[in-house]
Amino acid sequence: MKKNLIFNPGGNDTLEARAIIKGNTTGLFNLNAVRYPWAKSMYQLMIGNFWVPEKVGGLGDDAIMYRSLSPHEQRAYRGMLSFLIFLDSIQTVNLPNFSNYITSPEVNLLLAIQSFQEAIHSQSYATILETVVDARERDDIYYFWQVDAILKKRNESVGEIYQAFQDDPSEKNFFRALIGNYLLESLYFYNGFAFFDNLVYASKMTATGRMISYIRRDELTHVVLFTNIIKEIRREFPHMYDEKVVIEMFKAAIAQETAWADHIIGDNIPGITKKTTGLYTQWLANSRLEALGIAPLFPEAIINPYKHLESMADNNSEKTNFFESTVTNYTQSSSMNGSWDF
Repeated sequence: MKKNLIFNPGGNDTLEARAIIKGNTTGLFNLNAVRYPWAKSMYQLMIGNFWVPEKVGGLGDDAIMYRSLSPHEQRAYRGMLSFLIFLDSIQTVNLPNFSNYITSPEVNLLLAIQSFQEAIHSQSYATILETVVDARERDDIYYFWQVDAILKKRNESVGEIYQAFQDDPSEKNFFRALIGNYLLESLYFYNGFAFFDNLVYASKMTATGRMISYIRRDELTHVVLFTNIIKEIRREFPHMYDEKVVIEMFKAAIAQETAWADHIIGDNIPGITKKTTGLYTQWLANSRLEALGIAPLFPEAIINPYKHLESMADNNSEKTNFFESTVTNYTQSSSMNGSWDF
């Protein structure tokens, strides 16, 4: 695969020539001609979600509450933040690598918005740390992977998939990087989110939970974005799509995610157990596979064990409905040449 040229005078930006990857774009963002209608809806949703961490109040109260958490809760709070910080950090850095090969300007636009949102998330974690925990703990949280072998292994597994594509941008590595990104956005964040929801359910660390809810709202749009990119790859370049690779990577991710959550939370936090962690990870993996049109790996995992926390997770019903809907209309028509409804 070849990176997009910065300016390609010999390119062809017509809708008929446009493709999700491997197109011959000029480099111009012609956003009045849109091949992928789902991108227009996503743009409006992602822009509408704009927020900044400085406007989320109450973290001073969390600083007081943090000292009253149990040692197990404090350790899990620090560990989960460390992993979430890594995930958003690596996304901010890596997303432009995907955009270098995407040849649909409307999708490039969404990736640029996602990169901005991931950077906001990184600033959000910095805001939490500088307000809630002692200054002496901050670097320990950022670099917890240096002393925790399980977290280091997790981080390395994510980084290696992205690095392989950067070092060797083959079709195979591009597809693996797409699935790696999908797993990161749709699976890896969510045991951490469940942990913070569980604290809020017990009336603990409510401001941190509010910050996490905004982050999760953004991340769900990122799941939708890469769901659609993967579907377009399957439709336009079926030889690149390999369901066996998807299933293989999901199995590895589920094992790693469960091991990490068991390690950092275990059976030491009221409301979360190793059993619920396993069930939740399997249930979530099933739903993410279903979004790609793949049969569940765990047919018995049909119930979310954290059903009582769903009201906190559903902080944007419009987004939830958008995620649950299936984008099936890929037919080009004159309506796609309309405005973005600013």
